[in-house]
Amino acid sequence: MDRRLFLASTLALAACGQTAAQPAIQATPLKSLVPFPIGTCAMTGQFEDPAWVELCLTHTSQLTPEWEMKMEYILSEAGDYRWDAPDRIADFCTTHGLRLFGTTLIWYSQDSAYFRSLDPTRFRREYDRYIAEVAGRYRGRATGWDVVNEAVAEDGNGLRDCLWSDALGQDGYIARTFEQAKEADPDAVLFLNDYNLENNPVKGATFLRLVERMLARGVPIGGIGTQSHLDIEIPEGQTTAFFREAAQFGLPIHVSELDASLRREGRIDTRSQRQKLAQQTARVRELTEAFMDLPPAQRFAFTVWGLRDTDSWLRRDARDDGKDSPLLFDAAGRPNPMFQAVVDGFA
Repeated sequence: MDRRLFLASTLALAACGQTAAQPAIQATPLKSLVPFPIGTCAMTGQFEDPAWVELCLTHTSQLTPEWEMKMEYILSEAGDYRWDAPDRIADFCTTHGLRLFGTTLIWYSQDSAYFRSLDPTRFRREYDRYIAEVAGRYRGRATGWDVVNEAVAEDGNGLRDCLWSDALGQDGYIARTFEQAKEADPDAVLFLNDYNLENNPVKGATFLRLVERMLARGVPIGGIGTQSHLDIEIPEGQTTAFFREAAQFGLPIHVSELDASLRREGRIDTRSQRQKLAQQTARVRELTEAFMDLPPAQRFAFTVWGLRDTDSWLRRDARDDGKDSPLLFDAAGRPNPMFQAVVDGFA
């Protein structure tokens, strides 16, 4: 495209609130800089926002439904399926030549009252049916799926207990989901996806042991998804170390939900805006460089979890003060310093 967006402030100017005193930095469309897909998440309401659509089509080549392809949306308490929004997202991708990435088939955090009402035999049958219905509906359209999401415990010590593990076993529900997804959509790349893998080395190691264990028993895991909701205060090199370990399986790796909040949770924050932006851009650049260091065949896609700061799930939090800037673009669609960190990492 011929359009150009401009970074209206340098890192230092962003830190002190000035916006126009320095020469602008040109920002070419991200998708033109690299051979792999650049992704973002979407909800159907955003399709009514021309500014969002333009920003999306300028910079991205892949969409992940943020919420409207999850069980909480699709499956009712009575066991009925709702397809309006996920179909609309799939159609938007087809219309605009974007790749569709599906998330998520099974997630500990979302189940349904419908499943809780079933006896064990019916539970297994309906579990398999759900995966077949959802993955099968988008067969040939979804390039990949988050098949199982966030299976590792919060602190990294073992796996989570949930409705699915209670009924099918901790390893059992994971294996079963991948096997059913492979049957429903043999050509899609099937991902095990989780978060805090860079932030918490214990959790990252547990996740990779789970991948190793599943592969050893023949489970058709086809890719590793790291959400990359980055803690900008983690030590330098920690993200790079995780990517090097993950790359040893030879599987495609998806940076699946990148954002980097400036907020500090649970402690008094005395950092200046300049310090926070410096931490953010350093960690985001390290992540981007670690992804670029992968063999080309392992760079599945690089997905940011929202386009503008105001699109972020972090800005829907009741604790939000309206000042967090966790994404590549500000509310007006102008590149944030984090945008340049990604560009520099790609370079």
